[in-house]
Amino acid sequence: VWIFGYGSLGWRAGFEVTSRKVGFIRGYSRRFWQGDTFHRGSERMPGRVVTLLEDCGACTWGVAYEVRGEQIAASLQYLNMREAVLGGYDTKLVKFHPQEKDGEEPILALVYIATPQNPSYLGPASEEDIAAQIIVSSGCAGHNIEYLLRLADFMRYFCPQAEDKHLFSIEEALVSILPCLYYTEDSLEET
Repeated sequence: VWIFGYGSLGWRAGFEVTSRKVGFIRGYSRRFWQGDTFHRGSERMPGRVVTLLEDCGACTWGVAYEVRGEQIAASLQYLNMREAVLGGYDTKLVKFHPQEKDGEEPILALVYIATPQNPSYLGPASEEDIAAQIIVSSGCAGHNIEYLLRLADFMRYFCPQAEDKHLFSIEEALVSILPCLYYTEDSLEET
């Protein structure tokens, strides 16, 4: 089984994997439109995390993880709790295109997508409003700023050819609000 991650799964799978490949799926755009009241926010101050929006001309870069044997049940149980129960995401099958072509065909992968029908869905807002919400939100997995910055770093390092204007516009808005932001795990935990 292959599982595609386009948010925090990019840098923190949280389950045992056999292999991983960087690549993309077509027909979706990544958006910070999902609320999070557990991992990166609270009931009082929901954080903002990413979901996918159907967009026929777009592609979203991320990581596909291969799980085999006993890893399958354990990873799906873990992801069901992390993404579906706590996050409000539904599952879907998509065609994943590995970055390293090597004559490989697209791989069918499971992906978690939050739809407007779930109670935590926040929908669109300006990049400045999203950045302002991210700045004040923190949850069990850490500060929402860390989520945004790690995702932006992942994209720069592993997918430098990919354009994600939405992600980088929010990062830019955050930096303009906090021009002296120095990113370290210790400073984020204190916030």
